[in-house]
Amino acid sequence: MRAELFFLLASATAAASTAAAGPTFEPRPMPSHQYTGGWEHFVGGGLAAFDCNADTLPDLFAAGGSTPAQLFMNTTSAPGGQLSYEIATADDLSLSGVIGAYPLDIDGDGLLDLAILRAGPDQLMQGLGNCRFAPFQDLGFESGGHWTTAFSATWEDGQSLPTLAFGTYVDRTNPDGPFEACDATLLYRPEGNRYAPAQRLEPGFCALSMLFTDWNRTGRADLRISNDRHYYVRGGQEQMWAMDAAPRLYTKDEGWARYSLWGMGIASRDISGDGFADVYLTSMGDQKFQVFDPEVPGPAYRDVTYGYGTTAHRPFTGGDGRPSTGWHAAFGDANNDGRDDIFVSKGNVEQMPDAAMKDPNNLLIQQPDGTFSEGAEAAGIATLARSRGAVFEDLNLDGQLDLAVVNRRADLELYENSGNDGNWLLVDLLAGAANSRAIGAVIEVEAAGRLHTREVTVGGGHAGGSAVAHHFGLGDADSLRVRVIWPDGSTGDWQQASVNQRISLSR
Repeated sequence: MRAELFFLLASATAAASTAAAGPTFEPRPMPSHQYTGGWEHFVGGGLAAFDCNADTLPDLFAAGGSTPAQLFMNTTSAPGGQLSYEIATADDLSLSGVIGAYPLDIDGDGLLDLAILRAGPDQLMQGLGNCRFAPFQDLGFESGGHWTTAFSATWEDGQSLPTLAFGTYVDRTNPDGPFEACDATLLYRPEGNRYAPAQRLEPGFCALSMLFTDWNRTGRADLRISNDRHYYVRGGQEQMWAMDAAPRLYTKDEGWARYSLWGMGIASRDISGDGFADVYLTSMGDQKFQVFDPEVPGPAYRDVTYGYGTTAHRPFTGGDGRPSTGWHAAFGDANNDGRDDIFVSKGNVEQMPDAAMKDPNNLLIQQPDGTFSEGAEAAGIATLARSRGAVFEDLNLDGQLDLAVVNRRADLELYENSGNDGNWLLVDLLAGAANSRAIGAVIEVEAAGRLHTREVTVGGGHAGGSAVAHHFGLGDADSLRVRVIWPDGSTGDWQQASVNQRISLSR
């Protein structure tokens, strides 16, 4: 029996047939910030969530395009209080040309740093504590004036620094562009305590999202790239690079299926329940849900979009029936019922006449039978602004996933989730040494007869990511056990834990 069919049948048998209750979000005030600019900022607009002042509450860093980027400090009074933010942007972060950003601990000192993507030289900013940052001085990282639109990072065996991948878009220096002028992916591998010159992974097909993922659970992360068909026009496809000593593309003979779309974002989560991460890909028109096939030796994914009800291909409200344009995607349990849902930000590129201008964001609620139903309008988050990057995380630490969304030429939006009765768990990983946040680890939570599997990654989404506590919705479960498979392959013991709390697990 096919894996996705088995999952749907098993879910329907194990759960009640009634529809899953949706969450309720309340808008909260946010200092004004917009993602603006010309052609180079039609894409991007990323948002990063991380704690930069050690008060446990996630702060936000928002790309601005031609507007300076801004850091927003979380001023919520206490965990569980009403969400609140204020601007706290130091000069070193007030950069123009910023397309997106990803938080990670590059130097292993326990403080989160930022990889900042730009139309121009990218920046690696060192976290100094108390939300202060400065450019790294001694890493040997050199960035050209690329148009950078995607990023991911992983720790390869024996390295004290992460391997960094920057996905570039159209080569702006190509006089024959922009069509068929996609630039290369730039791979920075460390040599000791510094970075070697960038390796060019070619061909490049205008990357808009990328993710290092240990897709087959063997201990090595390979690089998946989602590419924008609008500019590679023909001959291009989605890519998966095997991180050998000399990186190479996986082939059809290894299970990698040729696939072309207007790729904007990647979300990754084990939805089928087999312990392997599945993927959701945003695009112009249909959004694609692909389930990993563990029966094929190579990286094989099967499209199950229609069977799961996750196409989200046209606006569900607003009166515009033209095709949608998806950007950021994120899995998360919005109603704490023990089943992951999917958030998708939407918005026209600029004035593309074949695509919807009134294109509301989606919140696809997973039902007891494993399929998904639209819930954004009922939840109160069906904005008609041209959305881009987003954060779908627990921002006030009350066990419920909140939402922040960057919009193009419209104000950033903040929504607080409330009213869910389901139980939950927040998990922090502390690994020590170089890879302090245990990137590449797998968290397993067993509750109410179900195993939740979570790979810890840096990358994916659209131009932004999060480094916050990992949220698990648990439904009616009143007890659980949890363990971690650490990046070096060692497996921690199962530990009993209570629901509705935040826990830290150390290597």
